[in-house]
Amino acid sequence: MLLRLIAYPLGLLMLLSPALCRAQELDAQKKKTDESIQRAIQFLSKTQQPSGAWSFNSYGESTAATSLAIMAFMAAGYVPEEGPYGDQINRGIDWVLAHQADNGLVVHHKSHGPMYSHGISTLMLAEVAGMLTGEREKKCREVLERAVKLIVAAQNVPKDKRNAGGWRYNQTSKDSDLSVTGWQLLALRAAKNIGCDISADQIDKAVAYVRHCRGRNNMGFAYQPGGAPSATRTGTGILALEICGQHHTKDALEAGDYLVQRPLHPDEFYYFYGAYYCSVGMFQMGGEYWKKTRDTIMPQLLEMQKHDGSWLATKGSEKEAGKVYATSLAVLALAVEYQYLPIYQR
Repeated sequence: MLLRLIAYPLGLLMLLSPALCRAQELDAQKKKTDESIQRAIQFLSKTQQPSGAWSFNSYGESTAATSLAIMAFMAAGYVPEEGPYGDQINRGIDWVLAHQADNGLVVHHKSHGPMYSHGISTLMLAEVAGMLTGEREKKCREVLERAVKLIVAAQNVPKDKRNAGGWRYNQTSKDSDLSVTGWQLLALRAAKNIGCDISADQIDKAVAYVRHCRGRNNMGFAYQPGGAPSATRTGTGILALEICGQHHTKDALEAGDYLVQRPLHPDEFYYFYGAYYCSVGMFQMGGEYWKKTRDTIMPQLLEMQKHDGSWLATKGSEKEAGKVYATSLAVLALAVEYQYLPIYQR
C-alpha cells in the first residue's frame, strides 16, 4: 500500500512535467518579451525629432514612421495625455495631424507610394481617436474623416475585374496590390469601429479583392492576383480576413496551414513587415496557428534585437527604412498578446 501511495504522486508528476516545463518556458519567454519591448520603447523615445516626428532613414520625417512609432507605444500599453510617454505621443499625434494635404492625404515624405503612409497614418488616428480629449480629439476626428473619404474615393476609382476593390500606390491608381490594400482595409475597419461612416459594401469589396489574391494553387496569398504566395503576403491576407469578420473561413484556414508549413524566415525580404502581419494575423486565428507562429517568430525577434533596444533589417528597402521602421513593427508583433490596440482585440 505504501509503495502504491508513493508511486501515484510520482506517476502524476511524470505526466504533468511536460506541461510544467512548457509553462515555465512560456513564462521565461514572456519575461524576455516584456523586457525586450521596454528596451525598444526606450529606444523609440530617444529617436523622436524635436518637431515631434519620427523618421525613416531614407525619407526623413514621415507620417508613416511617426504613426508606426505611436502605435508601438500604444501596443506596449502607453497612451496619449498621460504616463511617462504621454507628452511624446501627444507631440507625435499633433505632428501627423498637421500634415494633411488639402485633398485629405496624410503624408509627409517623397515616396513612390503615398497610400502606404496614408493608410498607416489613418489606422493610427482611428486607434488613438477614442483616447484623446478636447481640441486634440476634435482635430483628430476631423482629419480622420477626411482621410477615410480619400481611401474610399481611391477604392472607387474605375478598375478592371482583376484590381477591383483594392488599392495601389496612389489615390488615382487603376491597379491594386495586397500590400497597400492591407493597410487601407485595416484603417477602414478601425475607423468603422469608432463610428466613422463606412458602408459594409466598401469592406466587402476590399475583402473580395483580398480573396482574389490567393496564391497559385490556392496556397497562401500573393502580392497580386495570380502571383506566387509568400509568408509576408499570407500574413497580410489572414489579418485582413480575420479583422473583417471572416474568422476561420476556408480561405483563412488554408492560408493558416500554408503559414504553419512555410513560416516566416529572417532571411526573407520584408521580414519585419511579415513579422507584424504574420504575428497579428495568426494571433487572430488563435489555437495551434498562433502557438506555432509565436514559437517561431518571437525567438527570432528576441535574438535579432540590438544592444540599444532597436532592430534593423539587413536587406533591401527595409534596411533603407532604418531602425524606427523595424523597431516599431517588431514591437507591434511582440506585443500582440497584450491586446492594447483596439483593432487587434479578439
